[in-house]
Amino acid sequence: MPLRRLMLIVALIAVAVPMSSEAQSDGGSLLGTWEAKADAEVHEIIIRADSSASYGTETVRWRVKADTMMIALGDEWVCYTLRVRGDKMTLSEGDLQEPITLKRVGPPSARPDSISVPADPMPGEVDVCF
Repeated sequence: MPLRRLMLIVALIAVAVPMSSEAQSDGGSLLGTWEAKADAEVHEIIIRADSSASYGTETVRWRVKADTMMIALGDEWVCYTLRVRGDKMTLSEGDLQEPITLKRVGPPSARPDSISVPADPMPGEVDVCF
């Protein structure tokens, strides 16, 4: 393999690795429509790039850093331990009695213009969980 081609491959890997970890830290791997089964019912959760997430008629704000997901519920952030593997996401701790696992079933739908992204419950305190 010519040296020039090898250098190009090394450069592409060097760029791709930080981009993939950056996508995880900003929630890029979380975007989509997810389903969770609870009490014999299927619940749909939509996680969007604009930091909104919807389930049923509720729309909340979310943040992710490392293995922690923060969801703005009411006037406070609730922190969950997050694990994403392919099309499976598991949330635990926070206000959960036991971990829940969701399955990605498709891309996120657009948030209707009539629904705004909620404000941060505690502006300036986004690192509450980190």
